[in-house]
Amino acid sequence: MKKISLFAITCCALATLATAQNTQAERDIIIGIVGGERPAIAIPDLRGAGDAQKYMGTFNQVLWDEIQGSGFFKVVPKGLMPRGNPQTPQDIRESSTGTGLALSDWSSPPPSANYLAFGYTGVQGSQLVLFGWLFNVKQPQQSAQVIGKIYNGALSEQGARQVAREFAADILKLFGLESLVGSKIYFVSNRSGEKQIYVMDYDGTNQRVFAPYKELCTMPAVSPDGSKVAFTRFAPGPVIMMHSAETGRKLNFFNPNASFNSNISFTPDGSKVVLASKVSGFAQIHMANADGSGLVRISNSRAIEVEPKINPKTGTDIAFVSGRSGLQQIYKMNIDGADVTRLTGEGQASNPSWHPNGKFLAYSWTRGFEPGNWNVFIMDVSKQTYVQLTHGQGRNENPTWAPDGRHIVFASNRNGTMQIYTMLADGTDVRQLTKAGKNEMPVWSK
Repeated sequence: MKKISLFAITCCALATLATAQNTQAERDIIIGIVGGERPAIAIPDLRGAGDAQKYMGTFNQVLWDEIQGSGFFKVVPKGLMPRGNPQTPQDIRESSTGTGLALSDWSSPPPSANYLAFGYTGVQGSQLVLFGWLFNVKQPQQSAQVIGKIYNGALSEQGARQVAREFAADILKLFGLESLVGSKIYFVSNRSGEKQIYVMDYDGTNQRVFAPYKELCTMPAVSPDGSKVAFTRFAPGPVIMMHSAETGRKLNFFNPNASFNSNISFTPDGSKVVLASKVSGFAQIHMANADGSGLVRISNSRAIEVEPKINPKTGTDIAFVSGRSGLQQIYKMNIDGADVTRLTGEGQASNPSWHPNGKFLAYSWTRGFEPGNWNVFIMDVSKQTYVQLTHGQGRNENPTWAPDGRHIVFASNRNGTMQIYTMLADGTDVRQLTKAGKNEMPVWSK
């Protein structure tokens, strides 16, 4: 029998311990963002009276998608639900009938739900009216109701979507969650020929051109309040353009006299911006007023330094990409350029994006792969621990946080061409939003 050395046993034990510690660190990051144990919610299909019924397919799908897509709830599969369900609180029975009309029919296995969303729609005048309720089925019937509300919308597919989203938003708000309804995603697309800035709703609907310049436009950024959209336009060299998000109107922005101005990011109050510029020779990080005036250099190295992103919570530190150590890596520094800290090592790293709470970064990294193969990671900045969200599915880059801090939008060529996707911050519930042309560099706005 071969002897196993104490050294080998020790190395194996240390490796196992390190793996366990890494796994726990990854788990801590995910729990810190999306939470731990999820409450179970049952959402049986609601029915409509009269002409409202024709829109209930849309309503039920949207309501289901909004709640499931939040990542907060464990949505009970429809195959585990009772065959019936209440339409009003008056339909609820005290004792179990096995038909879904008692709260215990939902709190007991197989649904084992904590909450039940139910109601019905009808038509009043020319309006679609939803009567929606949410009950805590673990509570006695007299104290189970947590939501009981009337919603109004147009008698149309769009109206059905609207009331479903409003009902879902109220459910999420009850648990301290922010609905993504009303938020926008700006991105770059070549579907019309040249690369232009496009915008769409948070779920991929209503895709349209935002800035129809003939020259190549790229790298969009949005002010914290969602009122301004900045991007880089090659006219012919890269310059920063600023537009009103509401009207699309071009706003004044004073570009430095340089061959390269790009990668803009706003301070939390929107009064200042940081950008990368070659005004001093190399591409370096600079700060300016919101209109580009009062330019001041922040970084000072003889390496390319780009993609500055200001911490949206503190406003006092900046994540950026630098080649000062060789291959591009992500660094962090104070807003005055002091206390530079390297955050990533090995491979190449790019596209840092701060979580709204200022504690985490999403970014692209080639760690463990050949150069050029990128995956999306999340880092706890204070601990410098990280978790990988995408695995072996093409090139995944430009992750940006949603306003709710629970979703990420990113670009991937996993299905052949570069397209825009969203996912929960634990890497699940991946959804493709674009299909036409090549689409990249998404940024999520309020």
